[in-house]
Amino acid sequence: MAKTQGKVHSIISNLVLVKVEGPVSQNEICFIEENGERLMAEVIKVVGDLAYVQVFESTRGLKPGMPVEFQNHMLEVSLGPGLLSKNFDGLQNDLDKMTGVFLKRGEYTNPLEDDKKWSFTPLAKAGDKVKAADWLGNVKENWLDHKIMVPFKLEGEYTVVSVVPAGEYTILDTIAVLKDRTGKEINVTMVQKWPVKVAIRNYVDKPRPFRQMETGVRVIDTMNPMLEGGTGFIPGPFGTGKTVLQHALARFADADVIIMAACGERANEVVEIFTEFPELQDPRSGRSLYERTTIIANTSNMPVAAREASVYTAMTIGEYYRAMGMKVLLLADSTSRWAQALREMSNRMEELPGQDAFPMDLSAIISNFYARAGMVYLNNGSTGSVTFIGTVSPAGGNLKEPVTESTKKVARCFYALSQARADSKRYPAIDTLESYSKYLEYPEFVEYARKNISDRWIEDVNEARNMLVRGRETAEQIDILGDDGVPLDYHLIFWKSELIDFVILQQDAFDNIDGSTSMERQQYMLNMVLDVVRSDFDFDSFEEVNPYFKRIINTFKQMNYSEFQSGHFKKFEAEVKDIINERKK
Repeated sequence: MAKTQGKVHSIISNLVLVKVEGPVSQNEICFIEENGERLMAEVIKVVGDLAYVQVFESTRGLKPGMPVEFQNHMLEVSLGPGLLSKNFDGLQNDLDKMTGVFLKRGEYTNPLEDDKKWSFTPLAKAGDKVKAADWLGNVKENWLDHKIMVPFKLEGEYTVVSVVPAGEYTILDTIAVLKDRTGKEINVTMVQKWPVKVAIRNYVDKPRPFRQMETGVRVIDTMNPMLEGGTGFIPGPFGTGKTVLQHALARFADADVIIMAACGERANEVVEIFTEFPELQDPRSGRSLYERTTIIANTSNMPVAAREASVYTAMTIGEYYRAMGMKVLLLADSTSRWAQALREMSNRMEELPGQDAFPMDLSAIISNFYARAGMVYLNNGSTGSVTFIGTVSPAGGNLKEPVTESTKKVARCFYALSQARADSKRYPAIDTLESYSKYLEYPEFVEYARKNISDRWIEDVNEARNMLVRGRETAEQIDILGDDGVPLDYHLIFWKSELIDFVILQQDAFDNIDGSTSMERQQYMLNMVLDVVRSDFDFDSFEEVNPYFKRIINTFKQMNYSEFQSGHFKKFEAEVKDIINERKK
């Protein structure tokens, strides 16, 4: 198909109006020629013979009349072996191949290694009937099984003509030949392309999530569980521990592949990811965590269009690994800056503004994106999932601003980071009473929890939450009336809630043992803590309550720092029971 040509008509920052000389479509990619440089852009609106394109580069130096060539395809990513252990920008350029300290305008790199040999093992054979996303073979990507699939773009059923024998091949070698119903043959390589703004839907079914995704973070797993294929978001002001929490989730969550999308974070925070992730050890394999991680980075000083593309590129790569039957955890930091990029482009196009000048359809854009996450049943009966957790950086910590409110409507888990908890060094600084998990209302998950965790687990969690609510209320009463101005029972309620806070909610992300807690251990500790909460104690005055409960809390914390069911653990457990018996009625 001949490529449509055009010329630059006018320029508004990185929004360029192009007078076209033929047909163009929404989201089509084009290149603007400027003194030997080719600047990539995407069509975001077409009015008559004018195409509005957002340029993924600086537009400095562009002038009306410069030639533009449209490419007849949308923004695509290359999918194949070699995506892991890589640092990409939002356009899937390999950042490690870029020249110089600063990114050079108009420089685009190949995301995959064309000449690298991969050890291929066939899974299909001649005569098999296959369709899009069926597995043809397998290669080892680091230590993960990377499935080579029938290209997602193919429609209908195909017959396998041939598959190459086990051996070493590059991603561009033909590894299988397929034949359609008309007898036309199609050569399949290890690499395929897919448009980032179109969801990969080559699966049989997409049920509601029902299996818990263990993160090792107690305040999440116990109080507000995340499910495999679920969605959540973490809003919080600067300095409340979003980055550390994301690192903990990436390291300890029950996922096969980790994708980090830094969509508009400050450069220093992105550098932290680049430098720290290769050093982190994967507790599951004992190898580098980086071996099953892909990082997609667009810092806040990169063009807004590229910032928007980064979240879609990350999600598409996540869907690709989901089609292999893998559990993918996608962490985006921060979606507020993605929304700000949408606002900038909307303003430049002079669209009718919504609240705080964000686009009128902001809720729909966020909803459509979050809907791409989920657990799916594949053609062969296995399951794969993309679990998405985004952070939101509301200006001034205002949780009523449009991005937070729009995200709240679609994300099923809400983990509110509290400035007050961060200031008092209570980490993770998730405010349990402000946070929620709507999955606790799903009958499928309730049934799963009763079978796989405990018959009373949901009831126990609600009991702990109720005690935290009562503890907060009594703390306010004590602050107003003073220690001696409230009944003794108020002090008991307050310290029982503090026990839940210190033992269950707080966690040391930098400790080898306390950094991650299994569900078995979380359930065991919750039962122990609730036994204390349910107990009646004998005190003569409120002055005896404070030191007594501090002893219990400190001993419990020693249990958190001890190997589960080890000699040390059992020693501190016995100490807790002895202390309780001192005052128990």
